[in-house]
Amino acid sequence: MWKTGILLLLWVLLASSELQQEEKESRRLPPPGKLDFGYVPAGVYETLAHYEPGPIGILFQMVQAFLCVVQPNAFPQELIVKLAKDKFGAIQAEYQKPENIVLTLQAIYYEIGFLVCAAVGLLFAVLMPLVGLFFCLCRCCDNCGGEMHQRQRKNADCQRGLLGTLLFSTSLVITIGVLCAYAANQNLSSQVKNIRRLVNSNMRDLHTFANDTPMQIDYLISQYATARNKVVYDLDNIGPLLGGRIHDQLHKEVHPALDRVLNMAGAMRETKEALENANAGLEVLQEGTGKLNFNLSLVRTSINRTLNDPGCRDEDSDATTAQLCRNIRQSLSEVQISANFTRLAKVNAQLKKMNDVLKTDLSAVVQRGYSSLNNTPHMVIEQTRSVVENVQGLMDGIGNNISGFSKAFPVQTSLSNFTLFISHVHAKIEDHYPEIDQMDFYRWIGCITLCCMVVLVLAFNYLGLLCGTLGYDKHASPTTRGCISNTGGTMLMAGVGFSFIFSWVLMGVVTATFLVGGNMEKLVCEPFHTRDVFKVVDTPFLVNPDWRNFIPGYMYNDSDLELTAESIYSTCKENKGIYSAMRLDKVFNISSFLNTTVFTRDVVGHLNGVRIDLRGIILLEAEGKQNLLDFSEAGLSEINYAEYLEEVNKGVTVVDLRSFARELEAQTDLMPRGGLQTALKGHIGTLRQIHAQQIVPMEQAMKYVRARSALNQSMRFLERTASDLPNKVLAILDAIEAAQYLISQNATNLINRETGRFTSTIVSYFHQYIEWVKTSLALEVAPCKPFSNMVDTAEIITCSFLVDSMNTFWMGLGCSTLFLLPSIILAVKLAKHYRRMDTEDVYDDIETVPMKTIPTYDTMNRFPRASAPPRHIDW
Repeated sequence: MWKTGILLLLWVLLASSELQQEEKESRRLPPPGKLDFGYVPAGVYETLAHYEPGPIGILFQMVQAFLCVVQPNAFPQELIVKLAKDKFGAIQAEYQKPENIVLTLQAIYYEIGFLVCAAVGLLFAVLMPLVGLFFCLCRCCDNCGGEMHQRQRKNADCQRGLLGTLLFSTSLVITIGVLCAYAANQNLSSQVKNIRRLVNSNMRDLHTFANDTPMQIDYLISQYATARNKVVYDLDNIGPLLGGRIHDQLHKEVHPALDRVLNMAGAMRETKEALENANAGLEVLQEGTGKLNFNLSLVRTSINRTLNDPGCRDEDSDATTAQLCRNIRQSLSEVQISANFTRLAKVNAQLKKMNDVLKTDLSAVVQRGYSSLNNTPHMVIEQTRSVVENVQGLMDGIGNNISGFSKAFPVQTSLSNFTLFISHVHAKIEDHYPEIDQMDFYRWIGCITLCCMVVLVLAFNYLGLLCGTLGYDKHASPTTRGCISNTGGTMLMAGVGFSFIFSWVLMGVVTATFLVGGNMEKLVCEPFHTRDVFKVVDTPFLVNPDWRNFIPGYMYNDSDLELTAESIYSTCKENKGIYSAMRLDKVFNISSFLNTTVFTRDVVGHLNGVRIDLRGIILLEAEGKQNLLDFSEAGLSEINYAEYLEEVNKGVTVVDLRSFARELEAQTDLMPRGGLQTALKGHIGTLRQIHAQQIVPMEQAMKYVRARSALNQSMRFLERTASDLPNKVLAILDAIEAAQYLISQNATNLINRETGRFTSTIVSYFHQYIEWVKTSLALEVAPCKPFSNMVDTAEIITCSFLVDSMNTFWMGLGCSTLFLLPSIILAVKLAKHYRRMDTEDVYDDIETVPMKTIPTYDTMNRFPRASAPPRHIDW
């Protein structure tokens, strides 16, 4: 029947429902990475397979410590295995064989402690009735304390007190023992009521297990949609993902070349602007320096005419004036412009060529190259459309296969049968509860009866002590003791009688329960806690000589499979899945199923068939290339930049006119007054006027400053641009050709590498799903904690409820029974001091009493109890 249950559980694990219907509108998934499949819905098991005995646990520990003293030997694993393999048959049939004798001796050695204790118990049970019988006969013959005569001793009071104290102490020990036995009896009865609660919670957990497992399997199957949606998303976005990766890799090689062309296009525009600025600045400077040159020429001519005055001739003037005139005439060569821009030619020819070059918009051509490169994702989409459709169709087939597989099993029938099986077992257990309660009631009555036997003896002891103590009169002689004291002694003797009557019964019960409970504790409960019992169960070839491991051999016909009772229990104890606990992969290997059902190999095959042709990407059209060549032939190298820069760096005039005017004025002041001096004074004023009206504006006016600066900057820029321009253009064209060749001819490796990465990403989603399913099946789906709880519950009921209580009962009852022996002895001796005697002694020792005469009549020390003893004349 249990095998059927295991198979039903297997069918439940294989059960699954149809895939959840996909959402009509595709939702945007996160970027490629780890998928989030959520948490497998888990049921809550309510059974807490743990028992805390409470205060009575101290008694349980004491019993276990006593059993460890009685039986200190280790668990006899090898002995039990040998006996189990032999099934006890050969030992009984062929006892005389040496190996069987050895096994017997090993068993006796292990049980020696129990056997000794049992022998003592049996000896006690046998001898107590015999001793009681002989004791009664002996007392009937006025022996063994049966004679109603007591010798008086001087220490009689001390003896009575000592005997009373010892008997009271012994009775206390017996009381403690019987209370322990009563507590154990009550504990067992109260725990029997908890059996129903534990069994019911275990059954509810089994129902939870059966009900939640299909839901968990459905969740595993439904999460295939997560992997599928992510794959669909990546396939729908193969352009940005795969094409984007290819574009990014090409970008590293291609963009620098296009950027250089784009920079050259900017240089063309800047070159044209520089040429235009150079022409404009040159025109302004030529205009300004032309007027200044004309005016300075007039001044020089006028001064020369003035110096031709007769007053400047040597023969007509004094030597000083003539010398001054010569000096002035020699310095007139400095009165002229320094920067002669009129001799510089304009750059109209180069400007015209640049205008022709710029008729072609090179930037637009480059932008078309950028656009062509950036169109890579779209090209990938167009060229992989059929592959994507095939893979998406393959994924739909995978989903259909999983759904079809789930429909191949009678899920509802198997689940219903398993649930009915649980309910049937539960009902059977429920039917036995009245019998269990009735049996427990009878057991409780029997244990109470045994306790009452001891309590009856204790009652006589305590009443005897009470009456004997209260009725004691120190002035009364043994024959004149009072009724209360005599009653106390009689009760003590009654307790002795009941002790002989009940002790052998009590010891017989103690011995029987000791043998059963002690061996249960040492051979079942303690090995279960240390897991030694599993080592016995999992012993190879124990049940069947052909099966190394019984469980896999029976279930899967594969006894070499490492599946043991301990591994199943430990795995379920950790609340892992039954799939891993029972090694159900031998029946249904989820890895093989998913690897064959989720056709990753077919997906890889389709994606490896991707062929992407990038020859349609044109980085730079022929028009752009020709435009670069025209720019290199624009004649920029024909411009004499040195002349331009030389003139720009010169001052306005050769000499500072103000300084020249001051020197001329100083020389003129040395001349004698006259027309020559006056004429030169006028020329000095003209020079100062020219400086103020023409030179100062040319040096400070923004028009001329900007013109000079523009000409300077333009010429320097043009010089830099023209420097090795043809080689620069050729280098750019070579870079463009190399990038174009990379795209058209050598991009295959790049495309294959990026396609492989994209394929790995797609396949990783399936692998993540497969690994998640395997992990979830092993750890989260159908957690088999209820099965380990059932084993723990059986251990709690057997060991914690029954065995511990039974052991505590026999220990308490046995302790009380053993102490009945000293109780009997003490009660018999103490009764002599409480009961009224028929005769009594005059003195215990005659030599110690000073007597004048010794009576000769034969009354010796005896006198009737009814009358007081006669008085002697010497007393």
